[in-house]
Amino acid sequence: MARLPADGAGAVCPGPTASSAVEILDAKTREKLCFLDKVEPQATIAEIKTLFTKTHPQWYPARQSLRLDPKGKSLKDEDVLQKLPVGTTATLFFRDLGAQISWVTVFLTEYAGPLFIYLLFYFRVPFIYGHKYDFTSSRHTVVHLACLCHSFHYVKRLLETLFVHRFSHGTMPLRNIFKNCTYYWGFAAWMAYYINHPLYTPPTYGSQQVKLALTIFVICQLGNFSIHMALRDLRPAGSKTRKIPYPTKNPFTWLFLLVSCPNYTYEVGSWIGFAIMTQCVPVALFSLVGFTQMTIWAKGKHRSYLREFRDYPPLRMPIIPFLL
Repeated sequence: MARLPADGAGAVCPGPTASSAVEILDAKTREKLCFLDKVEPQATIAEIKTLFTKTHPQWYPARQSLRLDPKGKSLKDEDVLQKLPVGTTATLFFRDLGAQISWVTVFLTEYAGPLFIYLLFYFRVPFIYGHKYDFTSSRHTVVHLACLCHSFHYVKRLLETLFVHRFSHGTMPLRNIFKNCTYYWGFAAWMAYYINHPLYTPPTYGSQQVKLALTIFVICQLGNFSIHMALRDLRPAGSKTRKIPYPTKNPFTWLFLLVSCPNYTYEVGSWIGFAIMTQCVPVALFSLVGFTQMTIWAKGKHRSYLREFRDYPPLRMPIIPFLL
């Protein structure tokens, strides 16, 4: 086995005894980064990434994207070498995905922030509304109800992250956490400032409007949780199995008959209910931005289902029944 050059360029990596070989090139410069001279045909992309890391430890497996074409899609970790359209010597192209962070860490950070920030405004801590309002309490019932709903929503999200969600990818780019936290934390502060303001005015139609909105919020929260549980049951722990989600005996899951991503439908519904309850413009804008983003995600997932499953139910829409 050849010795490694000082800079690691064109390094020969130790591989398991077999008849296949893999060369890894930089997708941008076409520079040879690594040559695996003995790789088992049954080796997975995940195992090849591990071998690559031995000579380039700065690029740990979660940071690597290996492709058959420099501008092609990333190969899946579970892809097997001998099943790929390559010859005796496989050429793979490497792209650096950047520093990675676990999805669980990202979600916990995203959701803990709004929960804490909202409570700062609710309890009117000093330096927010003026000294005479420090730690005072609103006289409007809807303000206290809004705090309960907002807190419940994010506590639910935190618990689902820890005990319900199963992620197909273990990590995401570190830069995303700053973008996501700016969105969640910023909107939480904006809406909390107005809802908990000493001069806040209750909804136009009083308790009737609040009760209707609360009903919408509770139904959508239950629906969202039910969909998350149904999706969780589709994927055994430690598996990346993908199946078509179908309704269960739980009535909240029957929305699967009409849309591919009812969890997003219920999520948007929850925030619409919260906007009606508080009659607050920042909440309405947060709902609109969230709906726009979730529609993009839902369309992408819907297209993925259609490509992967030939028998996918034809009546389903991505997020809104019969429309979108």
